[in-house]
Amino acid sequence: MRQALPASAQGKALEIWFQDEARMGQKGTLTRVWARKGSRPRGPRDTRYESAYIFGAVCSERAAAIGLVMPLANTEAMNLHLGAISRAITHGAHGVVVFDGAGWHKARALEIPDNITTIRLPSYAPELNPAENIWEYLRKNYLAFRVLEDYDEIVDTCCDAWNELRAKPERIASITRRDWARVS
Repeated sequence: MRQALPASAQGKALEIWFQDEARMGQKGTLTRVWARKGSRPRGPRDTRYESAYIFGAVCSERAAAIGLVMPLANTEAMNLHLGAISRAITHGAHGVVVFDGAGWHKARALEIPDNITTIRLPSYAPELNPAENIWEYLRKNYLAFRVLEDYDEIVDTCCDAWNELRAKPERIASITRRDWARVS
């Protein structure tokens, strides 16, 4: 299905933002580590289930990222995130937000700001969303091998990880830039 930009976007600079969300929490993530051949390094593993969701969006051309840590992944959280993305779009530009087909992305109560046009990716195609690679990077570098005591510590850890990423614009660009996702 082909989707045209609204008349209000005609003649404006376009920014492509890739959006996704990921659950982070006590269950944790294992990752690869360097170790002596034949050894099995140990790492802490939590089996509790408290978690939070990071809603993240990246614009690789601007090397910019905007994120929110939320208790649930639902339409209300998505509306808050779309509002944050809308405010992060360069003044006078129009944002194209690309996301997957999660239920809250297609809910009738979804409030899409005027300076955003959305594009939904095909089902079962996470490789088309560079934001997926952000989660791998965050888990591998900031969130793996951790034991988090409670929800507040989960939120703090997620915020710290996201802020570490935002402080490295060149990393955002290198992880998320795709030749096929450029505005010419």
